[in-house]
Amino acid sequence: MTAAGGSPAHSPGAAPGVGATWGDAPHPVLVVNRFGTVVQANRAAVAVLPDAGSGSLPHEEVPAWLAEAHLRVTADAYGANAGPFAGRIGERVFEAHPTVSGDGTVVWWLTDDTDRRLAEEALRDARERSTILAQASSTLLSTLNVPRCMELAAGMAAEHLAEAAVLVAPAQGRRHPLTHASRGGPVLRSSRQIDPADVPGLSEALKGFPPVPARWIDPASLPGWAVPDGFAGPVGSVIVTPLPGHGVPAGAMILLRSSTEQAFTEGEEVFARLYAARAGAALSAARLYTEQAAVTATLVRELLPPLLHRVHGVDYAGSYRTSESHERIGGDFYDVHPATDPSGETLVVLGDVAGKGLEAAVMTGKIRNTLHALLPLADDHHRVLELLNSALLSSHHTRFATLVLVSVRCHDGRAHLRVTSAGHPPPLIVRADAGVEVVPTRGTLVGALPAVRTHTAHTVLNPGETCLLYTDGITEARGGLLGDELFEERRLRRALAECAGIPAEAVVERVQMLAAQWLGAGRHDDMAAVAISMPRTGASAVSDGSGHGGGRAR
Repeated sequence: MTAAGGSPAHSPGAAPGVGATWGDAPHPVLVVNRFGTVVQANRAAVAVLPDAGSGSLPHEEVPAWLAEAHLRVTADAYGANAGPFAGRIGERVFEAHPTVSGDGTVVWWLTDDTDRRLAEEALRDARERSTILAQASSTLLSTLNVPRCMELAAGMAAEHLAEAAVLVAPAQGRRHPLTHASRGGPVLRSSRQIDPADVPGLSEALKGFPPVPARWIDPASLPGWAVPDGFAGPVGSVIVTPLPGHGVPAGAMILLRSSTEQAFTEGEEVFARLYAARAGAALSAARLYTEQAAVTATLVRELLPPLLHRVHGVDYAGSYRTSESHERIGGDFYDVHPATDPSGETLVVLGDVAGKGLEAAVMTGKIRNTLHALLPLADDHHRVLELLNSALLSSHHTRFATLVLVSVRCHDGRAHLRVTSAGHPPPLIVRADAGVEVVPTRGTLVGALPAVRTHTAHTVLNPGETCLLYTDGITEARGGLLGDELFEERRLRRALAECAGIPAEAVVERVQMLAAQWLGAGRHDDMAAVAISMPRTGASAVSDGSGHGGGRAR
């Protein structure tokens, strides 16, 4: 495509196919004959290509893409190359639409496509970034493990935002947990003592302050720990941004690009902050879950029934099954408080709080702690129950509980028991001859009435005999052929008759097994049982009676 020699072509009639108003058209128009010569150009074309209207447009000033398009159009007899064609003129992007006349003259209509293409590019970037943010939120929130969440956050940042990323977690003592990630490389975690002031803006980011602009950070000033091992080339551009958390900063993120890559733009800095906000929220949620899980585990450990063993010549065994298989604690509980003196009395407590689940477990914790504080008064069961009843009535709880207290003292090769029930099923005793007796004790429940009435019974266990304390979750277990029949005390007594002379641990396991078989897959209440046995070997095997902390046998 070349310019025509001679004077400028201003006559609309000089080119077929061009209307009378073509000179005032808002888009650039070039008329090119079959020899590739520019014969006419309107005012808009002259504004884009100033020499197009002077009659002296050099060949090298014609955009190469447009000259090539003209050759393709004029050589094509079938119109397969009818365009449009696109390319740059200066800093703008144009689309060229050809109109071919019968004599081979081509009228090129040029439309400025720069803004549309920029808008499409911005839309593509926005969609891509939205996809990345959605993926980040989904991936990061899928784990509540803090180290794993940091690895995912650093890895995704290195993949989508930069060439490398370093996550700096809040200090743990004098050390900061660090997570390094490089694009295509491994994600590495470490913990080291660092000075955040060595990286401009990092100290502020760790405190949750807004990030400093990337252009303020000298990449050459970064310390070695801030650049992952194997990073390709010197650092050319850096972003430091905080990781906002739920009220407390979750850390900070350092993004790196090498000097061979384009420096971070303002738009990329904004996008980095949006990504960091999602990463910070996920990390904060993971840390909150970890802290709550640790607190819950500590509380559950304190609320779990203790492990029982032999104390002062008497064997103790316990078994507990919650109403829900996924729960570890509930409304049933038991404790054994060993006597400090082998000749003294060991206090055994088994109880059942109204309800089940966490709220009932909280109530059991309160009762257990209150009873522990009342141990100095354990020689008077009625007094202990009165004080416990007053404590429960004065609290904000509306739940009540049933209890059975047993004071055990080993003497002359036998276990002497004082048994007091507070609204609880009376214990059963398995004699050496397989006979089963009900301990004649009774009383009112605690936490409901202003006064407590009790009757304490005394009994003795000879070698090979067992006293079983149990909650009504066992006798009221519904099952059988139709699934609606109660297990009842008569079945429990029949089962205990078969347990004469066996160890305490085997007794509670047998009872729980039979109750579970009776239930099948049906629902049930919490079930707890404690067996107190006088071993046939007598009282020769005596534990240290320490109770492993706090006076409870565990």
